[in-house]
Amino acid sequence: MLKIWITGAGTGLGRALAHTYAREGNHILLSGRKYEPLAAVQREIEQNGGSAEIIVCDITTPSSIASAVENIDHVDVLINNAGIGIFGELSSYSESDIEQLLGTNVKGTVLMTQAALSLLQQSEGRVLNIISTAGLRGKKNESIYCASKFALRGFTESLQKEWEEESITATAVYMGGMNTPFWKETDHVKHPEKMKSPEIAADQIYKEDDGRAEIFVDR
Repeated sequence: MLKIWITGAGTGLGRALAHTYAREGNHILLSGRKYEPLAAVQREIEQNGGSAEIIVCDITTPSSIASAVENIDHVDVLINNAGIGIFGELSSYSESDIEQLLGTNVKGTVLMTQAALSLLQQSEGRVLNIISTAGLRGKKNESIYCASKFALRGFTESLQKEWEEESITATAVYMGGMNTPFWKETDHVKHPEKMKSPEIAADQIYKEDDGRAEIFVDR
């Protein structure tokens, strides 16, 4: 039984990944800022015969991450899934918007990976960074969001070079939009219900999670 630590596990792709990995006999560490959504996912997993525990953690806060790591003695896979999206023309972004996007999507992922590094080295484990196709090309009204995802791409590719002689790996995961609560706070996407379900993406990610450099759900 592997221990899989998933951030942003309360909804959307994170929830789907938690269920997918749990069904395969893994123990899931469910992380997010709010307890209630994580508790709901934990109940669902346990009702289906799986195993999960809750670790409330705000990835933008170093002290919160440090507290979380204190309660973890083993990690085989870290899935950096937590992220936010704010969309619009460049002039519409406030300084707070920019700080939120970069703080969560970039800084949060870096801090989480740093914090889990020694545990992953002990287990000879792996990191999966959920990036999206916004890390492959620029998109209209997504300038800062794309900037954050391009940063994650560079971070992941650099880890691959940094860890070439080590037994841990980093995988960049690219997918397009999915029908998740991610779109509830924006009208950037008019009909998210027409997008693929997160379960489809989670299934492919699980099947291809073997330490390879990249997983392309979409391009």
